[in-house]
Amino acid sequence: MEKEFKPLLSVITVVFNNVEHIERTVLSVVNQTYSTIEYIVIDGVSTDGTLEILQRFNNNIDVLVSEPDKGIYDAMNKGLKIAKGEYVLFMNSGDEFYENNTVKQVFESTPNADIYYGETEMLDENLVNQGRRRHQTPLQLNIESFKYGMSVSHQAIFIKKIIVKSYDQKFKLSADIDWILDAILKADKIVNTQIVTTKYLMGGLSKKKHLQSLKERYQIFKKYYGFLPNLFNHIVIAKNLAWFYLKNRKTND
Repeated sequence: MEKEFKPLLSVITVVFNNVEHIERTVLSVVNQTYSTIEYIVIDGVSTDGTLEILQRFNNNIDVLVSEPDKGIYDAMNKGLKIAKGEYVLFMNSGDEFYENNTVKQVFESTPNADIYYGETEMLDENLVNQGRRRHQTPLQLNIESFKYGMSVSHQAIFIKKIIVKSYDQKFKLSADIDWILDAILKADKIVNTQIVTTKYLMGGLSKKKHLQSLKERYQIFKKYYGFLPNLFNHIVIAKNLAWFYLKNRKTND
């Protein structure tokens, strides 16, 4: 009889002063029907009541760290260093698993992949579902998939810890793209779970500081795709982005 594939998954939540949404994120992790989860929460010394909520879940959180950090990617690197799981997933404050059996479905899709990924649904500030992401999730994820934008959400990608590097902290807003692309290059087996895995709360730092984010992405994409192809890609990205916002503006008028 074939042994059941049930690897340890380290779910890492990074949070700072997000009392409004942290409990929803924690509940989506601790209520998973998949039992082999290590839950790590890295708090940046919240002062708004977030830490008090986290402490209520002491019995459900395997590691809770509350200390100053040098930014979100420094905090995420702390989580990576602590993680003991065969796989890692970042589910940051405000985001959540799509269903209580999501992790179970992911690992039941096929055994021993280097990367599993799924679809994401977007939530606005009132937690109203806004549908799927602007960038369509690729049928088969590879290095080419990110040429015109982040085609898979950070919160919807489960990666074998052995192939991930630390986040490059010279990127303040887009180090997650560099991190994922690096893992894709190292992966031999990438599986599309063909399910919605994640609900993503819109309005992160990369959206609020869009120009800085685009500049960082340009540097990252140049590293993976080369100068001229990347220049062409960013012209296409700018065109598509302008069309997307113009379309939404007309819809909302």
